[in-house]
Amino acid sequence: MNMETIFNEFPILKSDQLILKKVEENDFEGVFAIYNNGRVFEYCGIIPKHNKDTVKKMISHFERDYLKRTRIKWGIFFNDELVGIIEAFDFNQKVNMCTIGYFLAESYWGKGIATEAVRILLTFLFMEGNVNRIQAEVMPQNESSKKVLLKNGFMYEGTLRQATLWSGKGIVDLEIYSILREEYIK
Repeated sequence: MNMETIFNEFPILKSDQLILKKVEENDFEGVFAIYNNGRVFEYCGIIPKHNKDTVKKMISHFERDYLKRTRIKWGIFFNDELVGIIEAFDFNQKVNMCTIGYFLAESYWGKGIATEAVRILLTFLFMEGNVNRIQAEVMPQNESSKKVLLKNGFMYEGTLRQATLWSGKGIVDLEIYSILREEYIK
């Protein structure tokens, strides 16, 4: 795993339609619109945030986590508008793997944006970051997220029953999906 490539300078990732880049303070309204909507986090271990001051602090926490090299959160920008967040975290250098997660503003669901954002992130993590395994944890009810992963070549590995405590959800089952670098390159 090339942690220097991942964390030396904040990576800006692009496709024809999307830009994945650092979330700045001036993106606050977009971040708040996402975090203020409980439906966005129905299948996540994240509690919606209805306090604007809390959300402002979160943006600085994105930067703090990046500087600590523990997590990197990109804003997903479509037509210069923040429409979602995608992240890589739990970097395990001994195993050469990480976990990804993503969520979109509700008005952008079902438009292929999450699928494309994951595709862009996979290219970066596998080809530039030299990661060997990328995984995602999904609540079994989250059919939309499973489709995003399967379209990107992830494989369902199994269900961890009553395996984790997610904020606002209690103890939940998680389905694990993963893709290996050798599978991605094929």
